[in-house]
Amino acid sequence: MRREPLGYPATRASFTGHAANPETYFLAMTTADDQVHFTSLLRSAVHGVPQSLGIGRGLWNLLTISTSSRASIGLRLERLARKQPSATALLFEDRRWTYLEFNAWANRCAGAFRAQGIGRGQVVAILMENRPEVLACVAGCVKLGGIAAMLNHNQHGAALAQAIAMAKPRVLVVGAECRKAIESTDLQPPAKSDRTSPCTFFWEGSGVVPRGYRRLAADLAQQSDANPRETADVLASDAAFHIYTSGTTGLPKAAVMTHYRWLKGMAGLGQAAMRLKPDDVLYCPLPLYHNNALTVSWGAVLGAGAALALGRKFSATRFWDEIRRYDASAFCYIGELCRYLLNRPPSAQDRQHRVRIAVGNGLRPELWDAFQQRFAIERICEFYGASESNLAFVNVFDIPRTAGFCPMPYAIVEFDVDREEAPRDAKGLMRKVEAGGVGLLITEVAKRYPFDGYTDRKASEAKLLHDVFKRGDVWFNTGDLVRDQGWRHIQFVDRIGDTFRWKGENVATTEVEAALNAFPQVEQAVVYGVLVPGADGRAGMAALSWREGEFNGAALAAHLFKQLPAYAVPLFIRLREQQEVTGTFKYRKVELKREAYDPARVDEPLYYLRESSRSYEPLDAAAYAALVGSPATV
Repeated sequence: MRREPLGYPATRASFTGHAANPETYFLAMTTADDQVHFTSLLRSAVHGVPQSLGIGRGLWNLLTISTSSRASIGLRLERLARKQPSATALLFEDRRWTYLEFNAWANRCAGAFRAQGIGRGQVVAILMENRPEVLACVAGCVKLGGIAAMLNHNQHGAALAQAIAMAKPRVLVVGAECRKAIESTDLQPPAKSDRTSPCTFFWEGSGVVPRGYRRLAADLAQQSDANPRETADVLASDAAFHIYTSGTTGLPKAAVMTHYRWLKGMAGLGQAAMRLKPDDVLYCPLPLYHNNALTVSWGAVLGAGAALALGRKFSATRFWDEIRRYDASAFCYIGELCRYLLNRPPSAQDRQHRVRIAVGNGLRPELWDAFQQRFAIERICEFYGASESNLAFVNVFDIPRTAGFCPMPYAIVEFDVDREEAPRDAKGLMRKVEAGGVGLLITEVAKRYPFDGYTDRKASEAKLLHDVFKRGDVWFNTGDLVRDQGWRHIQFVDRIGDTFRWKGENVATTEVEAALNAFPQVEQAVVYGVLVPGADGRAGMAALSWREGEFNGAALAAHLFKQLPAYAVPLFIRLREQQEVTGTFKYRKVELKREAYDPARVDEPLYYLRESSRSYEPLDAAAYAALVGSPATV
């Protein structure tokens, strides 16, 4: 019997089961050329003919990796250090590391962490901005079977303290550039730092080492370059990272990323979809606490034995200069990044690069063609995934304006937006949407598709749905609304619940509400996301019950910028005498979201955040018309 590549049998079933005429079924395609191109590609797939050796290689690795395998990120790095020791592994500004050099650096980090008690299941929390030291610490940690907790360096105060407490680290590595952030918390290093202390604080960088910290560079100088013996015993099912995500409610939660999921991402997204080559250079300006950087970018690079060019942070004005500086052939994006680049004035240098692949998520369909054509990018490898999700969609067949294809079990079920829940029928079961419909994306949890969840078991259980289509089944609730495009492809539509995305970051309403309620004149705060014309995601808006006294927009804005990352500061304020609540005393947000910030629909005072003055100013009909006509002023 002829064996077919992973995913094709399920794909064939979806073709024959849903459409008598497959050429008309892919509802996302807007032109006849798109439909013909897509049908041609998928017909080849149905007959078991991969589009390239890269697809076959990636699918084979997806098929053969198992949770019980002795396979890990550390072993992959060690293999590349043996196979191509002089090849470039990492580029950062004017520095370069070969695979041999980077692997040796990671081994020294492993030695330093081992000396402080790090072993299998122990956590190293990392608080640094983008720089090579982050990757070296991550690699050293996971080689020991440890877990790297990737802290968001934009956070500070109570939010940062909670994230660190959630990780329960045995070691905390703090970069010198994050001194103010760590000092905004109440965390203090122990008086004596050794294996008996609950947590060792390492200082990475220049300047005077704070009291109680160990200088990481000094410890590394005493360690061996040899591969640690522990790496050979790390299983694919072992946890590798904690990636902080807001989920759908509450403050950020720590999602568990195993070696298995990272390796599946390397195979499916990196090898099968991106198909990088050893001479490729992938430029990543995204923060390393983001899975698009740590898993997607680094995984694709290690899957091909290519080079990672790490950017300190994203800059629209310097982006293409950085691309040319590193001679990059690929880069990683989020949708908002693409919009920023498109908003830059056209330049004769827009096409002066060798980039052929862009990988990321959130590129809106209406921007897709303009972005691809202006910058002459051969392939856009859009994908859909989440830090805690057990599957991903990948645009493996190079189809425009889609989040891609997924061979794994999932469903799109009907969703009541007003009640924010998936309704069930008389038998207590959920109903799937029809082709072309929008619904809640859920994914089946099974042995081959495990849900690793969060470090908080209660938070993990809250994301699971039981008895969805039959008694005893279990499904993961992604919290996302998507469109069923057919051919096992989807298009992202929106995020549900209390969390919304703005400028590529998840914003938890409870965190913003806490910051607002800390302002003396705010009695009650209700935060939600609203659409802004011409912008990705949802901008923050707050309905405030104001205590006595005049509204001071400048003082409120100054307070929020001290308490929150800039992307989490609400753009709109609505003042009201009292908040409306449901029968269960929950704030009623549906009407607030519908009315948004339109003065014609809201008879209460409205304000918007003027970027130039960092102050909330009145939003009347004239200001609203200007804002809607030119959202860049927000």
